[in-house]
Amino acid sequence: MPHNHAMASYPESGGPIHRTIPAGDNRARLVCDACGYIQYDNPKVVVGAVAIWQDRILLCRRAIEPRTGYWTLPAGYLELNESTEDGAMREAREEAGAELRLNSILAVYNIPRISQVQIIYRAELLSDDIAAGEESQEVGLFKAADIPWKDLAFPSVRWALRQYDEIKDKASFAPFTNPDGETGDFDPDAVMGV
Repeated sequence: MPHNHAMASYPESGGPIHRTIPAGDNRARLVCDACGYIQYDNPKVVVGAVAIWQDRILLCRRAIEPRTGYWTLPAGYLELNESTEDGAMREAREEAGAELRLNSILAVYNIPRISQVQIIYRAELLSDDIAAGEESQEVGLFKAADIPWKDLAFPSVRWALRQYDEIKDKASFAPFTNPDGETGDFDPDAVMGV
């Protein structure tokens, strides 16, 4: 059920707000009674990369919730006025001190339970000079056989790593989506299978 929270971009009129279905719409929205301003709450966009140095993959051990201490790809929320490419490269710099060259979109994932769209790129590290940023406890370059599968933070990390393995030697490919039947739901206390 939607929360009846204050508008992120409150109208200048400062009028009272309520949740209603605006004319011509089919969903309840926060609407200002005084000026008619409508607050649209939309999914968040996450951007990241499967970044490779030679035959090793960059992973970051999370220093923040959710899933502190678990391994993930360098990824995070897209900022306002930022391209998805710039966002993916920024996240790699912030989380791992890494500089990337993006090759192509690896996948676009839909995680409806948390209203996220994730855009994951295939990328090359420009060097192996990496270091944990503020949001990472540590970072590492892992050969495929050494990936800590049971300690991955999110299902989409597992998907991206598996899908990258399918296309790692291909120059071109169609971007992936969620694996069949997968929506990103998981029990965080359950072991993440290979």
